[in-house]
Amino acid sequence: MELKHIIILSYLVIMNIAGMAVMGIDKSKAKRGAWRIKEATLFTVSFIGGSLGTLLGMYMFRHKTKHIYFVIGMPLILLLHIGLGVFLFMKGIL
Repeated sequence: MELKHIIILSYLVIMNIAGMAVMGIDKSKAKRGAWRIKEATLFTVSFIGGSLGTLLGMYMFRHKTKHIYFVIGMPLILLLHIGLGVFLFMKGIL
């Protein structure tokens, strides 16, 4: 495995752990009535590489699953990431 693949894989693992964590933390804060993580932050973490973790966290913690923009938006971001990965792989960049 090339160094660039290790770096990319490491980044994606870290971002997806972060995505799942922010959903769990925000759910915990919601239950306690505490200060919440902004929805824009949740989408940003998803968009910059944590889409799978954010989506899994959504359903694992049953958080934001009644908000249509999360139910549609998070899977769309994941599909965008999958499409980008396939495109880059097919072009020989990855």
